[in-house]
Amino acid sequence: MATFKLNGKTMTADVESDTPLLWVIRDELGLTGTKFGCGIGSCGACTVHVGGRATRSCITPVMAVEGANVTTIEGLSAQGDHPVQVAWQELQVPQCGYCQSGQIMQAAALLKDIPNPSDEEIDAIMSGNLCRCMTYVRIRQAIHQAAAASKENSDV
Repeated sequence: MATFKLNGKTMTADVESDTPLLWVIRDELGLTGTKFGCGIGSCGACTVHVGGRATRSCITPVMAVEGANVTTIEGLSAQGDHPVQVAWQELQVPQCGYCQSGQIMQAAALLKDIPNPSDEEIDAIMSGNLCRCMTYVRIRQAIHQAAAASKENSDV
């Protein structure tokens, strides 16, 4: 049995302690925005936030998040208006879209840590999130746009 906060709500899952968080989120709790990609933490499709940090849910045992705050793409913004989500839509970043929830979650964590990242910082931090459609240029542009929007909102 594992208990943690998921998108602000306390959840309990009756699963083995070594069950990957990804499968608890998707199969036990029914939130399917977090995707399975590789199963070894290499592609980033399964990225969620645990305690505000970008985390690969496919290799994180549910016991590791006992009592923690976990945020999925569904919980990033109730209205879908997080600056990263808005930039993704405005710049039409996705093609197939499969990796995009992981990309968005990684980008949101990046901007929390580095509010005005350089291209080099974006490339380094986002390099663990793979996109088979190769939308990396638009991803970088969207991160810069989200950073600018966040700065504008904080200046108000």
